[in-house]
Amino acid sequence: MFGESLIKEAQKDDKIVGITAAMPSGTGIDLFEKVFPARTFDVGIAEQHAVTFAAGLATEGYKPFCAIYSTFLQRGYDQIVHDVAIQKLPVRFALDRAGLVGADGPTHAGSFDLAYLGCLPNFVIMAAADEADMVHMVATQVAINDRPSALRYPRGEGVGCEMPAEGKPLEIGKGRIVRQGSKIAILSLGTRLAESLKAAEELASYGLSTTVADARFAKPLDTDLVLRLANEHEVLITIEEGSIGGFAAQVFQTLSDHGALDKGLKIRAMVLPDVFIDHDSPNAMYAQAGLDAKGVVKKVFEALGRDAAKIESGRLA
Repeated sequence: MFGESLIKEAQKDDKIVGITAAMPSGTGIDLFEKVFPARTFDVGIAEQHAVTFAAGLATEGYKPFCAIYSTFLQRGYDQIVHDVAIQKLPVRFALDRAGLVGADGPTHAGSFDLAYLGCLPNFVIMAAADEADMVHMVATQVAINDRPSALRYPRGEGVGCEMPAEGKPLEIGKGRIVRQGSKIAILSLGTRLAESLKAAEELASYGLSTTVADARFAKPLDTDLVLRLANEHEVLITIEEGSIGGFAAQVFQTLSDHGALDKGLKIRAMVLPDVFIDHDSPNAMYAQAGLDAKGVVKKVFEALGRDAAKIESGRLA
């Protein structure tokens, strides 16, 4: 999906180039190369060079898409800081393997990018909730010409949603409400949105009216959306496919800055546990991590001070 989206954008803009570091088939850059061989660069296992090379191209007016697995972009972190972020260069990072990846195990799990990029000034950070949203986010990256951006997306299949004919740039830093409720708010970043909607259905069966929001952007954060969720609901749950220090940290800081934590809000963050999770199917790994619909429902009940063990019996404690 990423490779096809990038091809469509490159057909309209001859400044777009694709860069990867020995990951052409894994990232979809191999598809791009078939159409634009002269605009494709595989630098081998040299992530540091890939980042600085992309920065150099950006200084000359090109629009480089640097497609590297989240976990391997860690190798180029110094270059991201000094050669890209400080210079505010519009390098577009495409972070494949965001979140847990199944059979590749902890070496390939994209657990830390929200934390290690989110702390850097000048970055726009997006996470696609589904394959259709990713198409729009690729178009959004093309349109960002004044600073670096990162788009994270998981390995594997999409959810089977209807695909747009072409991508349309999103408003930077704006999320969306996908289900409106009144008591519980779930703020999802990335592909946990589907599980959040499942959880909302289950919570409704207990009489808990639930809003589900898709943040879309980890940075800049949609402050208006976050404050609205905090002010209009008793419980706010954030959920992300990343480690501590990522999206939830941005949300908590925003709530703290605006005094929203002083009003009795029950807020909980759902992140990956502080362990390296061994390989399994992605669904099994997310269940182990507690980042599935069942885990969301359990977290809501914990926030409400009710006995989560009684959820299965259909009784509220």
